[in-house]
Amino acid sequence: MSSTASTTLSTAGPSPSTTSSAKPLDPAYYTWSNFFSILTGAATPHDRDQYFRTKDTINEARDCARCDKDKAWLFAYSPVIRFMKHNIDLLGPDSGTASITPENVRCRRCDTKQSGGFDSEYGILVCANHLRNRGHLEDTIAHEMVHAYDHLRFKLDPYDLRHAACMEIRASTLSGECRWTREFFTRNQWGLTQQLQECVRRRATLSVAARPSCKDEAMAERMVSEVWDSCFRDTRPFDEIYR
Repeated sequence: MSSTASTTLSTAGPSPSTTSSAKPLDPAYYTWSNFFSILTGAATPHDRDQYFRTKDTINEARDCARCDKDKAWLFAYSPVIRFMKHNIDLLGPDSGTASITPENVRCRRCDTKQSGGFDSEYGILVCANHLRNRGHLEDTIAHEMVHAYDHLRFKLDPYDLRHAACMEIRASTLSGECRWTREFFTRNQWGLTQQLQECVRRRATLSVAARPSCKDEAMAERMVSEVWDSCFRDTRPFDEIYR
């Protein structure tokens, strides 16, 4: 959750109040000259960040409306979203309080570099300004729904780095975000052999490394390696890797 395609997905409590910045908006950054400076690599990191923050703020209503429309379509017609919803409902209480529905998948503008996040109380946050298309939204929701399933099925602690590593390995494996076409066309990852495994390792390591309790990337790599065999092979609730 795009420049956010390989960034971390929080499982520790996203909320609407933390998705937007308190810094003042300066429309002067949203200009053709800044756009071309970014294309040519002449823009400073500050100008680049300000340009995209301004762009996302101006387009917030449009981005969220498109996200809401695509979200409704996915819950009605996407096989992976419908399948995950059904299996989450089987694990949750009869009251339906643990269900993932369009109502608790919330499209918001995010200043953080992520595509989405899951919290057991809040539901799923989707960063509408970081979505490329409906397929990217489908991958993002599916990723977070795997987290929701794991929260109910395995009672994992997202603050335990080994648990976090397992959650991210499973979510990246089962959501479809690491299928070859996604890697090839959107992330410039052109390898053929062991492509799925390399993608899952890379994304899980980045997610674990971004957690406050993780000291560095080496520690994240170690956590991912320690749980790799059991977590990569575990495809529940699917019989096999679906996508």
